[in-house]
Amino acid sequence: MTRIETTFAALAAADRKAFVAYMMGCDPDFDRSLEIMRGMPGAGVDIIELGMPFTDPMADGPTIQAAGQRALAAGGSVSRVFDMVRAFRQSDAATPIVLMGYYNPIYARDGGVERFLAEAVEAGVDGLIVVDLPPEEDSELCLPASRAGINFIRL
Repeated sequence: MTRIETTFAALAAADRKAFVAYMMGCDPDFDRSLEIMRGMPGAGVDIIELGMPFTDPMADGPTIQAAGQRALAAGGSVSRVFDMVRAFRQSDAATPIVLMGYYNPIYARDGGVERFLAEAVEAGVDGLIVVDLPPEEDSELCLPASRAGINFIRL
């Protein structure tokens, strides 16, 4: 059972709804972002949705676009988001982390999808939301992610 499934089962047993909170990785910078992330479970967050900064968002509103731009300006990247997850996991092995972003940075990464998924598993990522990858392209990422033990979540 994944951390996401475990969390939802515990919430259902307690007759509670999930509090899922979003934050952009590396906004305003790595250290402050990690500090915010570490504080989320203590503030009642059940699942952390962590944005991967991207230069060309298509479906984000102005607030998330601005957060992404700040993160990129501070050196944010997929690799730095993985670093955040690794650092978070040093003190929290239970809270599920779902990465949210776009397919291009995953596809264009050296080693492509295979390397991305291997790093995600090693870092402690539990789920993915990739907003621009339709169900017709499940073989690109959804199915490999599921085989790797990562939940693929549709909006």
